[in-house]
Amino acid sequence: MEARNYIGGVFISIKDEGSVVYNPSNLAEKVGIMHYSDVSQVDKALAVAKAEFQKWSKRTGSARGSFLYKMADALEKHADSLAQLASREMGKPITEMKGEVNRGVQLLRYYAGEGVRSIGQVIPSADVDVLQYSVRVPLGVVGVITPWNFPVAIPIWKIAPALMCGNTVVWKPADIASLTATRLMEIFEEAQLPSGVLNMIVGQGSKVGNALIEEGDVQAISFTGSTAVGTHVASVCAKRNIKYQTEMGGKNAAVVLADADLEKTIPMIISGAFRSAGQKCTATSRIIVEQAIYTEFMARFKRAVEQIMVTEAMHPNAYLGPVASRSQYESVGRYVELAREQAEVVVEAELQNNHEGYYIPPLVVTEIEVEHELFQDEIFGPLSVVVKASDYDEAVRICNDSMYGLSASLFTSDLSKAHRFLEEVQAGMVRVNQETAGVEYQAPFGGMKMSSSHTREQGQAALDFYSTTKTCAIKHTL
Repeated sequence: MEARNYIGGVFISIKDEGSVVYNPSNLAEKVGIMHYSDVSQVDKALAVAKAEFQKWSKRTGSARGSFLYKMADALEKHADSLAQLASREMGKPITEMKGEVNRGVQLLRYYAGEGVRSIGQVIPSADVDVLQYSVRVPLGVVGVITPWNFPVAIPIWKIAPALMCGNTVVWKPADIASLTATRLMEIFEEAQLPSGVLNMIVGQGSKVGNALIEEGDVQAISFTGSTAVGTHVASVCAKRNIKYQTEMGGKNAAVVLADADLEKTIPMIISGAFRSAGQKCTATSRIIVEQAIYTEFMARFKRAVEQIMVTEAMHPNAYLGPVASRSQYESVGRYVELAREQAEVVVEAELQNNHEGYYIPPLVVTEIEVEHELFQDEIFGPLSVVVKASDYDEAVRICNDSMYGLSASLFTSDLSKAHRFLEEVQAGMVRVNQETAGVEYQAPFGGMKMSSSHTREQGQAALDFYSTTKTCAIKHTL
């Protein structure tokens, strides 16, 4: 398998030396060859996308939706093989990866259905004989920049609504997910989209990504990645007066009150913290426990973490596999060493695999101040910090003490406190008796503070971002 560009309905080989992609679960296994495009490929992709926009945008919503249905059917047909490639490329357990591909199918069908729904409203006029109404119209060419941690679902939840609204797309996937991206485009080719509607450029963000953001002839950029890069994207797009959407970091808290059902609570916190090796922007990395049950919670939590199966991603019983890359292994590893030096280790799971790979077993620590970087920085790995809170009010103060505001969960049997939490917590997604990770595809996804810009992905909210409103009025008689 080799990474290739897809421009104007044609796969294009990239003429560089390339680099070998190894399975992070087993570094002896070669998965394929990663290539890096030069900036000229971005210009070509933008040119064909712009040329096709006039035709694509004039198709009816129903016609555009029919292509998305075909994309969904093709993805469903090839789901297993795509999931296996993605698991081998970036290390997500195969059971999770299959679920992610299935979510991609659901997203495509959800947005395909928008083709026959209302796209505006009739607005009363103060004048007589005037028909006044609004319609949602496409933006033009949209640039989509996606991360490696959800190599199938995140591209689709950006691309599907963008296409459905009548835009054409140039997609830049993460370089370490470029094999999965190439295979995804091969699958989508079966839908026979008009050439130029959906284009893909693989390569480094610092080169082709920046070219798309800083100089590309686009009307909008949708970006998911780090806060540092996201704020750069926002700054550049604001100066260019083009629409932007940035989904960035998270430091998500699970608050456990004294009346929580621990038998049900702990599995959800474990899942939120350690599925995908903690490589989710919505992962539970802060755990705030009411003091009255702290000792009991820690004892149960420790036993549960000890049972986690850490092994190669293709193992059917893997709870988590390796982190995705060497750079990720080194980045998370620095926090692990800091935790061992400056915090009290509660428990560290055991690796149950003999292959050499980028494995970091789940680690839980405590006895640090809430100002500590372990409690404030987004680690993006399987490391969680537990702190005590004297009561509900202190727990909420600790929860809100973060530059991020993506997701938060409360575990309680108290309905009054549940409603207070939903109102008082400064996060874009707030949940009660559910894990912090994930949100249903028909619901808006996004955060507050430094977690997101001021728009939302998924659900109906995505259609608002990928379109703009035109107000129309016509007087029947002069």
